[in-house]
Amino acid sequence: MDYAVTLAGETLIARPSGALFWPARGVLCVSDLHLGKSERMARRAGVLLPPYETRETLLRLEAEIEAAGASTVICLGDSFDDAAALNGLDEADRLWLVRLMAGRNWVWVAGNHDAGPLDISGSHRAEVQIGSLSFRHIAEPGKKAEVSGHYHPKARLAGKAWRCFLADADRLILPAFGTYTGGLMTTDSALTGLMQPGALAILCGGHAARPIPMPR
Repeated sequence: MDYAVTLAGETLIARPSGALFWPARGVLCVSDLHLGKSERMARRAGVLLPPYETRETLLRLEAEIEAAGASTVICLGDSFDDAAALNGLDEADRLWLVRLMAGRNWVWVAGNHDAGPLDISGSHRAEVQIGSLSFRHIAEPGKKAEVSGHYHPKARLAGKAWRCFLADADRLILPAFGTYTGGLMTTDSALTGLMQPGALAILCGGHAARPIPMPR
C-alpha cells in the first residue's frame, strides 16, 4: 500500500520501498543509494562487508522503475559512496545500471559523498526544478516545495526503528534507498529544526507505507 502526499498542489506517492513516484510527470525519485559502500569501506578502512549491497539495491531499484513505468528517474545525491566508488563497481553491476538508464531521462543530483564529476551517462545537476517542485540533496531552511534526501530519517515505533519519509506543507525528505545505510532518528535537532509542527513520518518497509505523527 502506497501513501499519497500533496506538495505545492502536486500528488506524490510514497512507496513502501522508500522510493517516491510523481504520477503526473512519470518521475521516480530515490535518494542515498550509496552504491559501492562495501568496496569503499574495504579500500579506505580495511573493513570487509559482504559485497552484495550494490546488487541488492539495483534489484530493488529495477523493481520500482518497472512497477511505476517511470520515464524519468532522479537520484537525489549520494548515489555512490564516494567519487571513486563508481569505478570500483563490479563490471556486471555497472552494466546493469547502464541498462536501467537506457531509454529514460536519468538525473544524478550531486550529494556530499559524490559531489565530483562522475564518469557515467545521464544528466548531472546540482539540483533540479520540475514544475513547482525543487529536487536537491540537502534541504535548505526556508525553502518551499522542496524534495530532498541526505538525512536517512528513521522513526521509532513499537520498539523498532523504521526508515521513513518526512512530510510537511513545505518539504518532503526521502529515506535512504541503499542497502548499507544507517539513519538519523527524527528526534534529532537537525530534523526537528527543519520540519514543521504537524509533520508526518511515513514509515517504510513490508507491504505498506504507514503515516504517523513525526516523533519529536
